[in-house]
Amino acid sequence: MALKATVFKADLQVANLDQNQFGDYSLTLAQHPSETIERVMIRLLAFALYASEDLRFGRGLSNEEDAAVWEIDPSGVTRLWIDVGLPDEARVKKACSRADRAVIITYGGRPSDMWWQQNANALTRYKNLSVIQLSPEDSAKLVEAAGRTMKLSWTIQEGMVYLDNASITPIVLSAQA
Repeated sequence: MALKATVFKADLQVANLDQNQFGDYSLTLAQHPSETIERVMIRLLAFALYASEDLRFGRGLSNEEDAAVWEIDPSGVTRLWIDVGLPDEARVKKACSRADRAVIITYGGRPSDMWWQQNANALTRYKNLSVIQLSPEDSAKLVEAAGRTMKLSWTIQEGMVYLDNASITPIVLSAQA
């Protein structure tokens, strides 16, 4: 018997002072059976960092054609492609060629550091790519906030993310020009 996805409901209040973006979002996230709660919460963080009316979650790990989170405008143009994890260069190339902007959010401590060391030279040539890394401590803060039903308030200011009583510092490894 196939395992089913776990469904999460999240009500987000986002105040991104860096981008002058404010909004309330009611979201449904599906956790793939092979996906960790850490990855689910990082996808939610990605949504908060780049929140817009056209931003959506991809169909999940089982569909390689989708981003983890992406913004597709009403005319069908992919404006933003966000991947979470440690994608191979072919996937990054696909994201950069299909979207106006691409973002990778890495996590996992040492494996993330090693991935960046191995791929930095190749990835920095993509002018529409940004790479962000989360520390294991920041990932743990996100996991602590997880629940099947969540009401979360996110404030983003000067590169810091404040989630209720926790602060998260995404590390920018590479920023698009």
